[in-house]
Amino acid sequence: MKLNLKSIVTGRKLYVLLVIAGIVICLIVLFAGKKAYDYTSTDEYCMSCHVHPHAEQSWKLSPHHNNRTGVIVHCSECHLPPEGHGKFFAKAKHGAKDVYGFLFKDSADFNWEQKRTLEAAKHFVYTESCVKCHQNLFPTTLSKEGDDAHLNFITSKEDISCLNCHLDVGHFDPDRKHEHNTDFGAAEEAKEIFTEATKLEEFKSFTEKVPGTSVSFEMVAVPGGKFNMGSPENEPLRDADESPVHPVEVSDFWMGKIEVSWDEYLAFFKETSSQGRKEAEEVSEEVDGITGPTPPWGAPDQGWGKGSRPAITMSWHAANTYCRWLSQVTGKKYRLPTEAEWEYACRGGSADPYPFEGSPKEYTSEGIFKKILGVDTTIINSYVIYKENSPARSQEPSQVKENSFGLKNMLGNISEFCLDYYSPDTYKGYKELVKNPRGPEKGTEHVIRGGSFKSDAKDVRSAARDYTKTKAWLVTDPQMPKSIWWYSDCVDIGFRVVCEPDETIKNK
Repeated sequence: MKLNLKSIVTGRKLYVLLVIAGIVICLIVLFAGKKAYDYTSTDEYCMSCHVHPHAEQSWKLSPHHNNRTGVIVHCSECHLPPEGHGKFFAKAKHGAKDVYGFLFKDSADFNWEQKRTLEAAKHFVYTESCVKCHQNLFPTTLSKEGDDAHLNFITSKEDISCLNCHLDVGHFDPDRKHEHNTDFGAAEEAKEIFTEATKLEEFKSFTEKVPGTSVSFEMVAVPGGKFNMGSPENEPLRDADESPVHPVEVSDFWMGKIEVSWDEYLAFFKETSSQGRKEAEEVSEEVDGITGPTPPWGAPDQGWGKGSRPAITMSWHAANTYCRWLSQVTGKKYRLPTEAEWEYACRGGSADPYPFEGSPKEYTSEGIFKKILGVDTTIINSYVIYKENSPARSQEPSQVKENSFGLKNMLGNISEFCLDYYSPDTYKGYKELVKNPRGPEKGTEHVIRGGSFKSDAKDVRSAARDYTKTKAWLVTDPQMPKSIWWYSDCVDIGFRVVCEPDETIKNK
């Protein structure tokens, strides 16, 4: 059998041509892919899709663009991890999400303020990218506070990222200056000054006037009574520390109609604050009367505004000291509410999950279908400022309706301190009707109630419990020791006051 030499040669040439063509095509694909990969990581491409109204301007004002060295840090250098740390996977993940948002969502509906928070930013900024450039965490020019903060960062077993202290480095925010704010609480326009507190002759709602200031606020008379405290086991989305349901009786008390406002808190701050005192120094009450806060770091109001907005970021210790000061200047018995008083006032006679119609299952946004389809918030929006209707910040009291006692924002807006120490087993100690319970005799953290503008609907139920997290809320405080007056890492905590009737009014 003769071999056709010409056919063999022709076949080999075809094979070689096919191989060469395949290599060329692969090179073209790789080259085009690399070009596409690189182009989709440029600032221009990022900003063609990411239509943040603030992004480009705030970036150009930040230290990552506006600095003395002229070095510019680009979008992908922060918002993607470096090579070797899952950059391709992260790019694909974020890209897919961006494409979906671009095609199926309206950017006008995005909550941009919420996307600028620390909780949101942690999902889009990588610590590996930060330390890739900032390799020396202890330069000789670093301050003592910076040394302490960076030491805490590299030794901490908690989830701490560079963003905890440097959230505004990539996108400038004038309200996030990480320095002592000695101008906080500066004098404002003079108004009528009250010379004496409101006199009480009977148990009814009244307007308190703080002597020596122009500040007044409403106190609502809450008649005492009995109720079942906690949540039953069949209440949707409840937590175990709300059990067992137990009967409680509370006596008459007055409660602030709204959460303590900045107007109210700054009256205390201006009268009692100390510029020179160190955090660790406690002054004897016999010598100094009421000793108030040291100057805060940054802007405790977060730049959201003061006035009638709820005062936030103070510690439980500061809130309790405020109540002592208020008692001293008004001659009344002001304090934080007990957990039982708080829940009784919040419920307003209701035994349901909320003091209005609806179930937590209806209002929660948790779950894939709820995230896609959304929830009907018509009723809850009228009474609660929470995750679904807040612009990632607290709101004025006028935004919501009163409950049946005439109180506002018992649920949502900001979480509120209670007098009691927290324990998950507190309710297990109550076997029969208990009158005016005060919780555990000792503890390390205190009860907080109500949820906040950050909370899902399941966490703004009447029975929902939470507690202070002092260590976690002071991570970025650069002081040693940490502040006893201000939380550096909790922007949704505040309080409202309770006033006890004196014996004269009790006996009427």
